[in-house]
Amino acid sequence: MTKNISTKKLLTTIVQGIEERKGENIISLDFKNIENAICKYFVICEGNSNTQVAAIADGVAEYVHKNAGVKVWQRTGYENAEWIILDYAEIMVHIFQPYVRNYYNIEELWADCPTKKYEIQ
Repeated sequence: MTKNISTKKLLTTIVQGIEERKGENIISLDFKNIENAICKYFVICEGNSNTQVAAIADGVAEYVHKNAGVKVWQRTGYENAEWIILDYAEIMVHIFQPYVRNYYNIEELWADCPTKKYEIQ
């Protein structure tokens, strides 16, 4: 069962889940004012190996379900765990290995979106 929570609360819970699994370089891109955007936010972070990327993705899914009652709708990228995407409908979580993140550079692609950087607590 999925709870009805605010997008802001879901965003905060996702970031906390990433921090718990030691995800690095966490940012969010705000798409709320972009017409026809696929979602309201991207959350982007990285892990240093395919094992860590998969662990972050699994950890986020577990943490969000436990603490916000929301299940991930779709997951993709586990085959090689270089770039895993978790789809929470209003929020898309992108977990990269650093070289893949640098190659695709989706932060630059969406440079017109407001960006927030998160410091690991």
